[in-house]
Parts: sequence; C-alpha cells; structure tokens
Amino acid sequence: MMKKRSISASKASLVLFLCQMISALDVPLDSKLLEELSQPPTITQQSPKDYIVDPRENIVIQCEAKGKPPPSFSWTRNGTHFDIDKDAQVTMKPNSGTLVVNIMNGGKAEAYEGVYQCTARNERGAAISNNIVIRPSRSPLWTKEKLEPNHVREGDSLVLHCRPPVGLPPPIIFWMDNAFQRLPQSERVSQGLNGDLYFSNVQPEDTREDYICYARFNHTQTIQQKQPISVKVFSTKPVTERQPILLTPTGSTSTKVELRGNVLLLECIAAGLPTPVIRWIKEGGELPANRTFFENFKKTLKITDVSEADSGNYKCIARNILGSAHHVISVTVKAAPYWITAPRNLVLSPGEDGTLICRANGNPKPNISWLANGVPISIAPEDPSRKVDGDTIIFSHVQERSSAVYQCNASNEYGYLLANAFVNVLAEPPRILTPANKLYQVIADSPALLDCAYFGSPKPEIEWFRGVKGSILRGSEYIFHDNGTLEIPVAQKDSTGTYTCVARNELGKIQNEVQLEVKDPTMIIKQPEYKVIQRYGQVSFECIIKHDTTLLPTIIWLKDNGELPDDERFLVGKDNLTIMNVTDKDDGTYTCIVNTTLDSVSASAVLTVVAAPPTPAIIYARPNPPFDLELTGQLERSVELSWIPGDENNSPITSFVIEYEDGLHEPGVWHYQTEVPGTQTTVQLKLSPYVNYSFRVIAVNEIGRSQPSEPSEQYLTKSANPDENPSNVQGIGSEPDNLVITWESLKGFQSNGPGLQYKVSWRQKDVDDEWTSVIVANVSKYIVSGTPTFVPYEIKVQALNDLGYAPEPSEVIGHSGEDLPMVAPGNVQVHVINSTLAKVHWDPVPLKTVRGHLQGYKVYYWKVQSLSRRSRRHVEKKILTFRGNKTFGMLPGLEPYSSYKLNVRVVNGKGEGPASPDKVFKTPEGVPSSPSFLKITNPTLDSLTLEWGLPTHPNGILTSYILKFQPTMASRQVDIATQGWFIGLMCAVALLILILLIVCFIRRNKGGKYPVKEKEDAHADPEIQPMKEDDGTFGEYSDAEDHKPLKKGSRTPSDRTVKKEDSDDSLVDYGEGVNGQFNEDGSFIGQYSGKKEKEPAEGNESSEAPSPVNAMNSFV
Repeated sequence: MMKKRSISASKASLVLFLCQMISALDVPLDSKLLEELSQPPTITQQSPKDYIVDPRENIVIQCEAKGKPPPSFSWTRNGTHFDIDKDAQVTMKPNSGTLVVNIMNGGKAEAYEGVYQCTARNERGAAISNNIVIRPSRSPLWTKEKLEPNHVREGDSLVLHCRPPVGLPPPIIFWMDNAFQRLPQSERVSQGLNGDLYFSNVQPEDTREDYICYARFNHTQTIQQKQPISVKVFSTKPVTERQPILLTPTGSTSTKVELRGNVLLLECIAAGLPTPVIRWIKEGGELPANRTFFENFKKTLKITDVSEADSGNYKCIARNILGSAHHVISVTVKAAPYWITAPRNLVLSPGEDGTLICRANGNPKPNISWLANGVPISIAPEDPSRKVDGDTIIFSHVQERSSAVYQCNASNEYGYLLANAFVNVLAEPPRILTPANKLYQVIADSPALLDCAYFGSPKPEIEWFRGVKGSILRGSEYIFHDNGTLEIPVAQKDSTGTYTCVARNELGKIQNEVQLEVKDPTMIIKQPEYKVIQRYGQVSFECIIKHDTTLLPTIIWLKDNGELPDDERFLVGKDNLTIMNVTDKDDGTYTCIVNTTLDSVSASAVLTVVAAPPTPAIIYARPNPPFDLELTGQLERSVELSWIPGDENNSPITSFVIEYEDGLHEPGVWHYQTEVPGTQTTVQLKLSPYVNYSFRVIAVNEIGRSQPSEPSEQYLTKSANPDENPSNVQGIGSEPDNLVITWESLKGFQSNGPGLQYKVSWRQKDVDDEWTSVIVANVSKYIVSGTPTFVPYEIKVQALNDLGYAPEPSEVIGHSGEDLPMVAPGNVQVHVINSTLAKVHWDPVPLKTVRGHLQGYKVYYWKVQSLSRRSRRHVEKKILTFRGNKTFGMLPGLEPYSSYKLNVRVVNGKGEGPASPDKVFKTPEGVPSSPSFLKITNPTLDSLTLEWGLPTHPNGILTSYILKFQPTMASRQVDIATQGWFIGLMCAVALLILILLIVCFIRRNKGGKYPVKEKEDAHADPEIQPMKEDDGTFGEYSDAEDHKPLKKGSRTPSDRTVKKEDSDDSLVDYGEGVNGQFNEDGSFIGQYSGKKEKEPAEGNESSEAPSPVNAMNSFV
C-alpha cells in the first residue's frame, strides 16, 4: 500500500494547492511556465485610502497590478470616468497605472481633491483599487486676537487656552517661551490633550509674559505661533488650601467612543491646593495588563490596541489632603470592518466546483456586497456557473469563460474593506519543473529525497518508476509526498540508479528522469587519543579516515572548538597533528573534523601538559585563601570590603580576585567583580540595585589561584529603574511577511528591581508612521506579522520594571523578511578567451526585484559534449559564486574543443532567483595530450616498427603526429693516458717547462723581459692583468695556469665557462674547436697564440652534445 505524507505542516486541498502554484508564478521554477499561463489582474500596490498630500509637490497616486497578459489601467474621479488625456497636468507612468499630477509646474493641488479609483483590466477580468481620497494638507495661520493679561491669585487654578487653527492633518501643540525653550511641566502644570495649558494652582514663579503656544504642521513642515500670553500672580496671605475640583472633563460623567485597534486616551486634570494626585480604575474590572500606560503625570490613561472587551466605565479620582473629586467616563468601543475570512484567489479546471468566501466583522456588523470585474454583481453579465449566497459565491461546473475578478466590499459607518479575488479557470497539461537528469547524491543509510516539482490543471497524478521502463514503485520502503517528491527513508548502495517520475492528467502525460548516487559514509578509523605530556616535549594526535573514493575529504583541526593558534610549532600532516615544544598554553581539547560535500564526522582528545618533577630545595605552592572578610560603609550603590591575606607559600601574592554571588537571582553562582594588586586588602565595590550580594576573595601568585575565601555577610541593595536596555537588538525577518525582533535579555542583577519587562517598538522607516509598541516579559524575541517584503524598520527595545522605565533606547534598523528574487539576470554574454578560459558578462537585476540583501550571482555551467568525440557523458554542473553586485566573472578549467552551457542566477539571503536562459558556447582546440602508449616492434639492423595509441585527451581534431628520434653511435676509443710513449712525452714537456721557468726567474732578477712581457706592456689591457696574491693589486705576469694548452677532454658548456669535469669529446669534434688559450673565466686571449676566433658556422649548430631536437623527422 502506498504511503503518503505532506512535506508542509498543513494539508492543502486541490484548489488551494493550485492557487499556491499560481502564487508561485512570482518566482517560477520554470520561466516558460510564467510565459504561458494566463492570469487575471491583481492589484499589487496602491495609495492609502485617506491620502493627504503636500500642496507644494507633485501628487503621485499609485496603482500597480500584475497579470497575464499585462493589464491596462483606467481611473474614475468622484465616481465618473477620469479622462487623463484631456488634462495636460496629469500623466500615467508607462506599464503602470500610477498617476502623476504636475503641481510644481503650474498645477494647483486643490483642483485635484476628490475620490479616485483605479481599474486594472485584461482579457481574464478587472481588478479595482480602494477609493483613494485625495486631500491637500493645510496649515492655516492663527487668527489675530487681543489677549488681555491674566491676573491670578496665588493658589488659584488657571487655564491658558491655545485654540490652534484647524489644519489637515491636525497640528502638534507645544508651549515655549520667547527663547524657544519648552516650558517646564509637572504634576502642577501640564498640557492637556486639547493643547491648553492647565495650572492646578499658580505660584509666584509662574509670573511671566511669554507663554506662547506653537502648532507644528508636520506634513508641510511649518510651525505657527500664537501671540504671547501674560500671567501675573499676586499674593494674599495666608494662601487658602482647597480640595480638588476637575478642570477637565467637566461634570460627573462623560462618554467616549473609540474604534477597535486604536489607542484609547482618557484625561483628567484637577485643580486644588496642595496639587491633587490622579488615580485611575475601571469599574467592575481591571485595567488591561501590558496595554495600559500612564502619561502626563498620570493625568492621561492610555490603553493600546483596544477591543470590544475594553468597553466600560473608567473612573479618575483626584485627591489631596482636603478631599477628592472624581469623574466617570463611559467608553464604547466600536469597530470598523475587519476580516474574518478574506476571499482568496481560486484556480480551477474546467468542470470543477469552488467557492469564494468573504467574512468580516465589525461594530455595527458590516454589510457584505459583491462586484464582478468592478461592476455590482446584480447588474454584471450572468454566469450560469455562479450563485451568490450572502457572503459566499458558489461555483459549479466552471468553464474557461468563468474566469473573472470578484470584489468583496464589507462596510459600516466607520469604514470599509475591499478585497479582489480572481477565479482563473485553466486547462493545462502536466509540466514537470524539476530539471531533467538531475543528480542527487546521499550517504548510505540516510534519507534520499528525489524531486518531481510539477504543475497542471487538473492536478496531475504522480507515479515513480525505477529505471526508465521499470515497474511502478510501491511499498513501505518509499514515501510519496504530495508535492511529487519521492523519499527513500534509508538509502542503500543498491538504491543507486535512474528514477523516472510520470505526471498525468486528462490532458496529457509527461515524464522526467533523475539520477541517484549513494556514497559510503566517512569514518574515522583511528581517533586521536588522550595524551599527557611534559612541558617542552612533543606530542602527536592521529586522525586516520576511511571515505568514499569519489568524495574529496578535508580535515580541519580545532583547539577548544576554535582555530589552531597561529604558531609554527603546530604541524598539520595528512592524517595527524604534531605539536613541538609543548607549553602550558597548549593544554586543552583537540578536535579532528572531517568534511565532505555530503557528510561530516569528528573526534576529540584532551591534551594535559604537566611540569617536570620540581627540585626538592624550595616548595612553591598556591597561596592560602584570605579570611575574615568584612563589609563596611554600606551605601545604595557601593560598599567597602576588607580581608586578611592567607600564607603566600614562598611565592608573593600578585593580586586578589573579588567575586560575588547574587542570592536573589542566581544563588550558588559566583561572578567576577574586580581584581586588585596583591598589596591591597581593602576595595570600594560598585553595586547594582536589587541584588542580594555576598563576596569572596581569591589570592593569586605565580603558581596559581588559592581556594576561595569563606563568603562575606549578605547585603541587599534597594530597587531602582533599570539603568540599561537590552543589547544586540536586531530585526531580521524569517518569512517574507514578518519581522523577527530579537535582543539579548538583561541578566537578573541588571533588572534593578522586580517585574522586569521589555517594551518593543517598531515603525516602518521613511514612512510617516507612529511607533507601534508591545510590552513582553520572559522572552527575547517578538515576531511582527503582516509586514511588506524586505522593507527597513526602525526598532527599539526598552527595559522596564515595577519602578519605571530604563533610559530611552537607541534605534536600530532592521528589515522584514526576504523573499526569493523575482527575475533572472539578463543579457548574458560569453567571451571565450582561450581553450580553457572564458569570461561571462550579465546585466544586474534591478535591486527592487532582489527582495532581500543582494549576496551576489551564481553561474551554473556544464559541459554538454566534446566536439572531437561527439559523445555525451554524465552532466556535472559546476557553480561559481561572485559576491556583491558583480556583473562579470571568469570560468577557468574548461576542456578544449567542447560545447558548454551556462546560466546565471541572482542570490539573496533567502536563496537563488530564477535562472537566465541557458547560453551555449564552445571552446577552441587546444594542445592534445601525449599518445597513450608507444611500442617498438619488429626491430632489425636497419629498421624497426613503432606503434602508438590515441591521446587520452585529443582536445581537437588530430591532424598529424611528430616523431622525434636520436641515433646513438658506438665508437672505439683508446685511453692514451695509459700509453708508455705518452707518459715519456709528458715528462719531457714538464722538464722543458721547468727549465723555462728557471731562465725566466734569472732574467727577471736581472731586469730583462721576455717577449710575452713586451706584448703585455704594449697592450696594457687591465682585463688580462693578474692579481698579486699579497696585496690584491694588478701585477706584471699572468698566472701560469692561464697559458696552459686546452686539455684534452674539456669543452665549453652553454654558459661559456670552462668546466673541469665534462665529457671526453673535444671542441674540435663539434665544429667550434680553437687552438687559442682561455682565462680562468673562459674569455678568449688569442693575441698570445696569434690565432683568431673561428667565425660561427651557418645554422643552429652548438658546442653541446647532440640532442633529439638536432635530429628530427616529421611524419604526417
């Protein structure tokens, strides 16, 4: 029985699966699929419903849509067709529905106020945008008024009215003085939500003439100023104290309506002397935890993200020592429509059934209405396959003409929701998107997943076969996933082979073959072993492995899970690690890691370094622990610790280490506090709030550390606001529609008090959004859902406890989740440089289509066939990665005279984008390799037969072979040095030379000169003057060795120096023999012999021995 399992967590129906396949067209697995499938329009981007624009800048009304074929766009304004061609100030962007109203060249923004709606249409239907209300922002001036000075008695209440001009959007109000300094506010003096400045009671220091209310209009970046208000406080003795009365709101009760999801702000400001204190309660319930905040010195109650459950009566109580006053605000939470089930795109096959469901809620309950292609469904063309039942449209036995875009509108008095959902009826034969002959490699006894990504409408049935024409695969040893993947849970060596995937529906059948190779696992057959070595010795760890012969392993050695020290004492061999001259720092754990492309194994061993046995003369030891610890001078943030040192044991104490234990948060765990010199026995310690401290001291000398002292008495510090915020705040999306905010939580003692929580805030960068905040506890991560794909966010995380907030945190920039790139690089060009190297160029993809951090480009290339052998072989794809926004790369190691294909893909943090179309290129011919063998057969006295094999790599079309040979000549030589007559002759010559030397010596003493001396004087050539042995200056006579005849058997090598031990061939035998003489450096001195150097012969003859190059024949 076939076993089925879904890879995804949810089990999708056929309709939902096909819908997901259509959604995947944004990043298709097969580019042809995107080109061929039709799709109704989908609105992908539009301006907000309430769009306030700057009247000084051009108005851009966005409307972007996708579809196949690409949609056309039209607009309505205030419910009627907006003819763009008739307005010279309005243009539509090419291949887009976005309108640009040219305000900067004469247009007026007020003329374009109104309600706009965009329609995107193609042959399969029409999608519409929301109603986009365009309103220019306004920042009117303050109306002029005459302001009388305010004369107030000390202790009375006072309200300074701001009454800012009505702007769009409403301005932000703040009070400042003439020096543009904000007026200080407190529990006594504060600004209300309406912008007025309230004094619960005035004091003499409130007298001033420059109370100025400012209104800041953010949209136009302008600030308007009210005329200064004068306040004069006069004193009467004594000042009368008064019980509280409420300045705002008035009366005993009031009502407030707020919308679901908004922020509820309730305000109570009271007068009285002494200044009243405000407290808030909810009648019959509790204030919501984690969403309740108090602002403006507790005069404002703020509840975020309100819901219907927050409706009720909220009471504010103002109290001082003379009494109290209260006010009850009845809050009703209404709700604009919000989705329960938004309609989703529906892809069906002809004859199938389906439903579109549109469910929304709100307060009051919203009304649901349907449109078809932008027209109310009641007056839209009839479709017999369609039936409307309230919030559901039921489709039965659809046909291709049933394709359309439906709009669901959910509305009540507080707003509306509009959603487009298309019904796309497709009849498509099966397509398999997995590349043909894809190679999968796995390790034996591990799972093998063979892909068969497919598409078709109706949904194809998938079957797997072993081999090309084998039987269908069944049984418990296989798992068949819903997405077409075949899983072999435990692959064995005999699982290697070809597997065929067949996809069929009523419109056709297609199959695809993939290859599986199962490799032997990598094993460490001899692991490194535990070693104990004396200091300055040598140690070696072995790591002998066994691996699959087709995999190339790499061995990495680690020390204590980090890289080996950069030290020449560490020698890494093929299967061992040797450490020379071991020191104490080499102590640790050494790990051998073996990696292949498919698996990884490791083994570890510990090295312990010990010292040589110490001499018995002096015993050095670690110091004894300190004792008698005492705490004095206890303050909130510091304490003084003193101790008495223990015995130093013949080695002076160099330092003391102070550690502490937090008995409140981490009892039993000791932390480093500080270290002081060994001469110091008292230290002032800095403390943190809300920590129950105990201290201990450790003495240190050159031998080591003592045992810890006994703990000191405990000291509990008071609670306080957190001093610091979480560190390492990051925002990185894990999915295309979320933002995962993480941080490193504060440690227990950093909380400074009970109730540690974190306020997580975020807003989209470069968009005029308010901060969104949540308060969480006991976590270090928060996931924001529903974000746009890969947009920047400003993020901050602030710590708080029961006593208050930490300082305002700094903001960091994060990004929502990445999605796979949308498009492939274009204009891929290949320039073949030589037979083994090519250069590939491509155009970079637009950054907005990368949808993530651009990591680079990957070039996939593979050899299709050799042009000389005309035979295909197994395709082995190679991948080169080029980091960054590079647009070219080199492809090395190509085989000459071969046909190759390549494609290029862009890569981001999510993965690879679609591949560019395959580019074919060919490499030119290269030098062939040597013949595979050379044999001599049938040798005779005057001939022989040679046989040789074809070269292993012809690298082109072979045209000829070049045969080189060298004759070897046998000759009879007589060693004359052993002949009697030669010995006698040499003796006679020696005797004559001796007589000649004696004569020369006698003549020299008499001042005479022999002919050679005369010739030297005539030439006076410094290059041939010998050196005197005693002082290194030039003398008169050349060395007797310089005038000896050239010995038989010597020859001049290629560097023209005379060598004493060369072959016995004479120079005359090679055509360049000379009867002259040579200096010791080999230079010619023919002037002594009267012979001139022989002119070189024509050709390339050489004084060197014959070589095969000098005797060459060419055979074609």
